[in-house]
Amino acid sequence: MTAKAPTVGVVSLGCPKALVDSERIITRLRSEGYQLSGSYEGADLVVVNTCGFLDSAKAESLDAIGEAIAENGKVIVTGCLGKEENLIRDAHPKVLEITGPHQYEAVVGAVHTHLPQVHDPKIDLVPEGGFRLTPRHYAYLKISEGCNNRCTFCIIPSIRGDLVSRPANAVLKEAESLVKAGVKELLVISQDTSAYGVDVKYAESKWKDRMVRAKFYDLCKELGDLGAWVRLHYVYPYPHVDEVVGLMAEGKILPYLDIPFQHASPNVLKAMRRPANQDKVLDRIKKWRQICPDLTIRSSFIVGFPGETEDDFETLLDFIEEAEIDRAGVFKYENVDGAPSRDLPGHVDQDDVDERYDRFMEVQTALAHQRLQSMIGKTVDAICDGWDEDAEAYAFRTKADAPEIDGVTYVDRDDEIAEGTIAKLEILGGEGHEMVGALVEE
Repeated sequence: MTAKAPTVGVVSLGCPKALVDSERIITRLRSEGYQLSGSYEGADLVVVNTCGFLDSAKAESLDAIGEAIAENGKVIVTGCLGKEENLIRDAHPKVLEITGPHQYEAVVGAVHTHLPQVHDPKIDLVPEGGFRLTPRHYAYLKISEGCNNRCTFCIIPSIRGDLVSRPANAVLKEAESLVKAGVKELLVISQDTSAYGVDVKYAESKWKDRMVRAKFYDLCKELGDLGAWVRLHYVYPYPHVDEVVGLMAEGKILPYLDIPFQHASPNVLKAMRRPANQDKVLDRIKKWRQICPDLTIRSSFIVGFPGETEDDFETLLDFIEEAEIDRAGVFKYENVDGAPSRDLPGHVDQDDVDERYDRFMEVQTALAHQRLQSMIGKTVDAICDGWDEDAEAYAFRTKADAPEIDGVTYVDRDDEIAEGTIAKLEILGGEGHEMVGALVEE
């Protein structure tokens, strides 16, 4: 009689980069014969992959650790908050072991220690493309770790270190494997995607019958030949991004750029240690839209940064309108431990921060409504994310919509539509970030 395989539960918090870390841990554990559990009571041990970017994220992570201890009792902690072991130990002294971000070997080693398993190659199988926590039809593709930027509000470099790029052939091999396993959309992620390869001086590696440079443009070009949607996230607006917009115009990759501008006022950007030439950025955006008229730009912004004046904030509002930012996430400044911005003068009163956040959302909501109205009557390509129980309709995403963070188009149809189906939709109407569409019969 075969002994019951040990079972591990995984709680994954934070950004898509952390989700990829969780997927790699799960793939390794499954390859060794461990089973997965979707509940605390069904697991012999729980791994909590934490986020430590903002104080609010730290609080959420500590709560998740406490819940896992209360519900299960055997908990290993990993991820960004793992850098602050004393903080975790003070709150939860019963945690078995703590490791930092992307320390896969250390996590697996900790599982081996506290939940030993003997590998059986006859029954322990890993599907092509590994185990993923996303739906079968899309996957996050991490191309590097760490970041060389030193933004004053960010502690990521102190947590994840400087930029470390993966070899181009390793990224392409993973991407090809994912596509062969049924993935229809690749979401390219890192801390600074357009800096890919800078640390290795764009070193070449052999892929198929040719050498490929570890460079942003070269990688995008190769990914565009795999037959899947390719969506770019966390792209800093370096000059060579212009070349990639050309690939979008050719239909090689999706006409979508996720660029974290963070602000538009030169004074605030200088305090953030970020590029501060607003007029040049606006000119480049206009150029991008000339090259690729269908381009969608998503960005993230911070309101209430130390020293931000009312004039600075008005400059930000003017920017998102003039730049026609299609999708925007806005964050209230948090005074994160370890961030240089804590020591800056002119911290903004919380009531003013809250008021500016509300005003930003009003402007962004109005812009989103205008764009939605301009979509009505158009026919667009969209990918099906499956049946939405709450909406009682099929949920689709257009090329302008990334999963989880952007809009959804609902289609009411009696016939079953498989997840990952790419179809043409006519946009019939909608409100906010939700549209209603109908399949166009071909």
